[in-house]
Amino acid sequence: MSFMIDEIVQQPDALERTLRKELPRVEAFRRRLSHLSIDFVSLAARGTSDNAALFGRYLIEISTGLPATLAAPSVTTLYGVRHRWKNTLVIALSQSGESTDTNLYVQAAREAGALTVGITNESTSSLTRMVDEVFFVHAGREKSVAATKTYTGQLLVLYLLAYALGAPIPPKSLERLPELARRALRTRKQVAALSERYRSMNQAVVVGRGLNYANAFELSLKMMETCYVVAERFSGADFLHGPIALVERAFPVFVFSPPGPTSGTTLDILRRLRDLEAETIVIGEATDAAMRSISVPVTGRVPAGCPRDLLTPIPYIIPAQLFCAFLAEQKGLDPDHPRTLTKVTRTI
Repeated sequence: MSFMIDEIVQQPDALERTLRKELPRVEAFRRRLSHLSIDFVSLAARGTSDNAALFGRYLIEISTGLPATLAAPSVTTLYGVRHRWKNTLVIALSQSGESTDTNLYVQAAREAGALTVGITNESTSSLTRMVDEVFFVHAGREKSVAATKTYTGQLLVLYLLAYALGAPIPPKSLERLPELARRALRTRKQVAALSERYRSMNQAVVVGRGLNYANAFELSLKMMETCYVVAERFSGADFLHGPIALVERAFPVFVFSPPGPTSGTTLDILRRLRDLEAETIVIGEATDAAMRSISVPVTGRVPAGCPRDLLTPIPYIIPAQLFCAFLAEQKGLDPDHPRTLTKVTRTI
């Protein structure tokens, strides 16, 4: 068994540890924020952490009303721009805590007056010494180059930070996430069998929207780095504005389909894909009557019960992670050591 699969399976326990150990620190940070004026949030990251940051952007804007954006570190590291950071929270995410441009960006932000936060899996990393506050993903060492348990850990910490910023997300509600992750792992045999069908796949599209838009980026990245599949990702809205033209019969399209505000657009997409006879793989609520009426295969048997789409991103990404790990094995590839990649990438 690959390290990647083993680390996917570890996620429920890692989530429980992270929630238990970081909640007291988050409560203290929440009290600190109550005495400050934060008007804007910027999130800086690269790779898988950048996909987690994309989730954080949506979550913070949806749940707090604060404007949030994804940082472009090169604006600082290459162009030397000094931003005006008044009343701004800058959040840096890095699995290793050693991402050079992310660290330089957050350091410059702190020096210019921003309140800075780091999210990392490494307690002795450089990032921990560059920020005002640091929160840890208690995932244990991640041996596979393909990040899985640190991604979901970062999502959990972002839920906690949204709560600290005033979001109506009671920490008690987050206690459901480890169990939802365990239930998602029950798709393992089904997803392993499904991966055989796509052994020869070399291109695909991934579609997601809202809180699961980040998962579309993450599934796409995992297919590219572990399976060498050219996988493009789109929001559901953007997909209908042009890219759907590339879909033809038997073209693989992966769709994240949670209940809630994005379901109407997603069901429209699924109907279009059915009519195009695409090879449609849906990760969503298997009990959703509207989805059953579409007559497309559902690979992610994630259980119903998530309050709208708020808690779906963590359990929904798990079948996608499993699919990539099994597909890599079907292709005779090593998902733990993708060619030309290393665990820590330093760019400026």
